[in-house]
Amino acid sequence: MAKFTKILIANRGEIALRIIRACRELGIKSVLVYSTADKDSLPVRLADETVCIGSHLPKDSYLNQRAIIAAAELMDVDAIHPGYGFLSENADFAEFVENQGFTFIGPTATNIRMMGDKVAAKDTMIASGVPCVPGSDGALPDDDNEIIAIAEKVGLPVIIKAAGGGGGRGMRVVETMGELLSAVTMTKKEAKSAFGNPVVYMERYLKNPRHIEIQVIADTHGNTIHLGERDCSMQRRHQKIIEEAPAPFIDETARQKIGDACVKACRDMGYRGVGTFEFLYENGEFFFIEMNTRIQVEHPVTELVTGVNLISEQIRVAEGAPLQFTQDNITLTGHAFECRINAEHPFTLMPSAGVISYCHLPAGYGMRVDSHIYTGYKIPAYYDSLIGKICVHAPTRELAMQKMKSALSELDIQGIQTNKALHQAMFNDKSFSKGGVSIHYLTHWLENYTNNQPNHK
Repeated sequence: MAKFTKILIANRGEIALRIIRACRELGIKSVLVYSTADKDSLPVRLADETVCIGSHLPKDSYLNQRAIIAAAELMDVDAIHPGYGFLSENADFAEFVENQGFTFIGPTATNIRMMGDKVAAKDTMIASGVPCVPGSDGALPDDDNEIIAIAEKVGLPVIIKAAGGGGGRGMRVVETMGELLSAVTMTKKEAKSAFGNPVVYMERYLKNPRHIEIQVIADTHGNTIHLGERDCSMQRRHQKIIEEAPAPFIDETARQKIGDACVKACRDMGYRGVGTFEFLYENGEFFFIEMNTRIQVEHPVTELVTGVNLISEQIRVAEGAPLQFTQDNITLTGHAFECRINAEHPFTLMPSAGVISYCHLPAGYGMRVDSHIYTGYKIPAYYDSLIGKICVHAPTRELAMQKMKSALSELDIQGIQTNKALHQAMFNDKSFSKGGVSIHYLTHWLENYTNNQPNHK
């Protein structure tokens, strides 16, 4: 095992700051690459060393592989941490990093490619015994009659998905047979244009599922564990806004069964590092949809209920160290929520860039805020709208909800719009308070809210 002395962080915003802090706790120097738009950001201020690698355009900076590698060589780092988004699930980048003599803090390029192709991922899960949504056996054929036969066997409604898709793109729901063939054609065109891969596949469309994900971590010594589940059903436009752990109304037997299946799948494919198995959960059944081969935005809720520092463990595993925990060491204590604070209108979801004229972030026992913003900070218009995450932890779900209400009431960000009011509405919503709402709940709630506004009547 060779301990790292310096890590380059190829990301920005709150996750870059999170990694900087983890490096500091481990006694590792941090090098942050940044764009011209982020020159005044908090991560740039707090990193040990920084390198500007390009303009505000992601292609010129955070997606510029050669510039990142050049910075790594210039600063003499040992490893590169990609965070989430940008190049974090780019197999070519992971391979490029390793080929240049650096350690990629993440899975192997082979793992990333396998899980990045939704058809290959599903085949891998089926082989390992992980439950999957009924659907086509791999990619859809070109023959129209065969496509119709598959749909009849799966049963309507179905969803057509791009094999290389993600982030809610490359998906189309089909309610009737009359829509089927045109939906397949359109999704193929969209997939070719957006992802460079026209392959699509078919799955049964679950009408009211929840989004449940299992956190795993594996070292290079054959040890793999899961750290329970998160409920990420509160989402709009396929983007999550509230996450919690553990998920309401899932018993310990079901949790262990699906967790063990994910662990077995990791071992079968020789996985290393952190990862998240995402499932649709309906009527007591789990159905695999994809695996994210990186750290997740919502990882703090798992950290709060398990006491495991996932970023630090991710770095240690990349160094070649064995996991510090066995499955028997992992227990879920209390309940945690995360609210994603976005720079956007709370109900229309329109982005809101600009200067923060005043910023007060909540604090107190059982509260955690991961954010890179401060009074006077100018939010760039070129990147994701996420500006922070408010997390709370309490002995029960009810107490955690009360704590989040308190945290939200204390949050004060002026000069831009945020989605604070939407979070407050959700934490006062009776259905959400009971727990177990489906992935469609927030979309329908927002539609009802909009339709009931005077200017929409």
